[in-house]
Amino acid sequence: MSDEAIAEPASDLKRSIVLRMTVLARLLRSRFDRQVSSLNVTRSQWSMIAVVARKPGATQRMIAEMLEMSEASAGRLIDRLCADGLLERQERYDDRRARAVYLTKAAEPLLEKLADIAREGEQTLFRGFSNEELEAFKGCLDKIYKNVG
Repeated sequence: MSDEAIAEPASDLKRSIVLRMTVLARLLRSRFDRQVSSLNVTRSQWSMIAVVARKPGATQRMIAEMLEMSEASAGRLIDRLCADGLLERQERYDDRRARAVYLTKAAEPLLEKLADIAREGEQTLFRGFSNEELEAFKGCLDKIYKNVG
């Protein structure tokens, strides 16, 4: 058997995996968008709220980096969420030029609802997986992430 004959099936398998990952990502985004539509929150707003919840006091620049978006786009989104009463900017004690971003009390019920929706989705997505399978899957994804990053 030639090397080309052996490489072809592996190439097809890799292509099939990439296509499935792409479709799966699209399906997960669409499903989540449908589930949160009644909450009047977009995916970008939810992402912003989740980042600020995990990193309270982060600056606009830090948030933009975490969300892999421009500072200007992050600023507009923060402005919108501040206007909606879900986020607030506060002066930083260590740098008066930068402003820290925090969740407001009004965001907490929304964050809880979004977390519930995410948990339900995770339960559905990983139904039937053992902890060992999840660890192995995470290891594979970590490897892919390292290769891409």
